[in-house]
Amino acid sequence: MSGKIFRVILLLAIFAALPVLIASPTVKGTPDPAPAPIQKSLLAGAWYPGSETDLRAAVEKFLSRVPLPGVSEKPIALISPHAGYMYSGQVAAYSYASLRGYKFDTVIVMGPSHQVPFKGVATFDCAGFSTPMGDIPMDRGLAKALMKREPRVKNFPEAFAKEHSIEIQLPFLQASVPGFKLVPIIMGDADIATCRWLADAIADCIKGKSVLVVASSDLSHYHSYDTAREMDQRLLELVKAMDVDRLYESLENGGCEACGRGPIITAMLLSRKLGANSCRVLEYANSGDVTGDKASVRGVVGYASAAFFESARDRDRSEGTRPGIDLGLSEADKAKLHAIAKSVIEAVCRGKEAPSTGSSELSPGLKELRGAFVTIYKKGELRGCIGQLAARQSLADAVAESAESAALHDPRFTPLRPEELPEITIEISALTPFKRIESPNEIEVGKHGLIMRRGRSSGLLLPQVATEYHWNRTEFLEHTCIKAGLPRDAWKDKETEIYIFSADVF
Repeated sequence: MSGKIFRVILLLAIFAALPVLIASPTVKGTPDPAPAPIQKSLLAGAWYPGSETDLRAAVEKFLSRVPLPGVSEKPIALISPHAGYMYSGQVAAYSYASLRGYKFDTVIVMGPSHQVPFKGVATFDCAGFSTPMGDIPMDRGLAKALMKREPRVKNFPEAFAKEHSIEIQLPFLQASVPGFKLVPIIMGDADIATCRWLADAIADCIKGKSVLVVASSDLSHYHSYDTAREMDQRLLELVKAMDVDRLYESLENGGCEACGRGPIITAMLLSRKLGANSCRVLEYANSGDVTGDKASVRGVVGYASAAFFESARDRDRSEGTRPGIDLGLSEADKAKLHAIAKSVIEAVCRGKEAPSTGSSELSPGLKELRGAFVTIYKKGELRGCIGQLAARQSLADAVAESAESAALHDPRFTPLRPEELPEITIEISALTPFKRIESPNEIEVGKHGLIMRRGRSSGLLLPQVATEYHWNRTEFLEHTCIKAGLPRDAWKDKETEIYIFSADVF
């Protein structure tokens, strides 16, 4: 072959390969496979109402029955039951009511596998999940990051095909956290090692993100009513103490039960990693309490709601955030009011008569006619809050009367016991007179408390509530309506009376 012919053949070969050589740099690898379609509802019409109107009404009714506490902290993780709504819906509402006023971009819902046995942990690369209240998109980016960070988390659609523990949480989330994306997780293994590596992986993947974690679990199954309560209270005490090791030991030896033991322990471990320093058990009941059949031959099933949080109250106060106003009370006046409240609470808890406030020895500021509220905390958690709005007696006497009521007569709590006294702290709110307003624009969040009245319905929220829930004006109005037992938007009704007041909180 001559050199000229060889060069021609070589050039033809180069030109033939040129499109490949040019195109190759633009190829970035295998295209990302399309996600599975939206996961349709498995439970609508059976475990909860089947129409959007009925389901939304049921969820809102459950939430409206949850008393609004005087203060709140932003939850990091929740525990919520997963039975049908007729059994556990009201207990679940306590978890989701704790989300009032907070927003999350993504919610990770962890549940146990009831139908498909498998090793490891499963997620589902689908477009999202559906309920009668609408579609919830997947946070595919976070799910993929989790699978990349921890290969033992796999895309396993079969685990979700008949599983109820994830979906049962979704309507409550749709009502409480609008606009969120979902990462569903089902745990095939519930041993402590799995819980630890899963908590590590999630913590790494959600750094800097606004993420809520929900552990879906019922408690004891099919024991007598008394046995169930004993077992469940044992579990809840350990959860409240955030004692993972003792809880796992008790679950292993049968001292307590939870079908979602893996999600609960993972949530506890993860909460610690994310800065949680406290856990609040929000509500407990079992199926015997709900149905009234406490002597069922089959036994009962336990349900509980709990929240893990970093105390926003302590953090905000340490940063100098102070709701309300300064009424000019001296430090000596404030100390005297705390002493009055403390002596009254200690006396009435021991069955003794409340001591006199010693009116003749009081400063002019403490003799002034004012309303007041007294709030009792136990280890940072609300233990009682009652007061009087009308300025019908001296501030000192209003504090004394409110302290006794908060200790003994708050309908949300059992009377305070003497053995609890070393663990309590007291907060006093000295009130200004209240006045009716014509426009919501007059409300200053952080300064004003609200009273909502329509007909015989009435509700009050102190100034610090909006601050500690991080509410805006509209959210403050809505939740005061809920406190009054009115529809959320009742503040827009011309028949609804809105009053404002302020307080010196110390």
